[in-house]
Amino acid sequence: MEHSYLEIIKEIGENPDRPGLKDTPGRAASAMRFLMQGYHMDIDQVINNALFPSDTDEMVIVKNIELYSMCEHHMLPFIGKCHVAYLPNGKVLGLSKIARLVEVFARRLQIQENLTNEIANCIVEKTNGAGAAVIIEAQHMCMMMRGVEKQNSVMTTSCMLGAFRSSASTRAEFLSLLKD
Repeated sequence: MEHSYLEIIKEIGENPDRPGLKDTPGRAASAMRFLMQGYHMDIDQVINNALFPSDTDEMVIVKNIELYSMCEHHMLPFIGKCHVAYLPNGKVLGLSKIARLVEVFARRLQIQENLTNEIANCIVEKTNGAGAAVIIEAQHMCMMMRGVEKQNSVMTTSCMLGAFRSSASTRAEFLSLLKD
């Protein structure tokens, strides 16, 4: 990967031997490995048995989870927030694990639409919940820094599974609780 970054630096017309760029290929490769660490993360290890018995069947929501991902089309960042809800069915997931699951999927080359669905499906699969809902609001550098260059655009995606899809009142409760 380091060699590839060296070639990119040369290809754009820069001198890879100048002081500011001398170590850039190594730093860029290290940064990319960090940004793409989701490919090497195991969901069950991330959850680490943090599924706890619970009698509650009321909605659990974690709002405003910071999100940093990379667009698979241009390899530029998209940045935003993720809201996750689920309906427990005999067990609840440790609070920090919800944010960690978002991180696992976000740290991959991704489109926002798929990222939203992956998180929701994982929550249902791992909790055996009666439903999950995920909304992501993000700004995409590929749209802000190039192309149409629209600085204030925000993309919103949602995935509603189980009771969040089949019950208008459950969906409405979730959406009303997101309002600040």
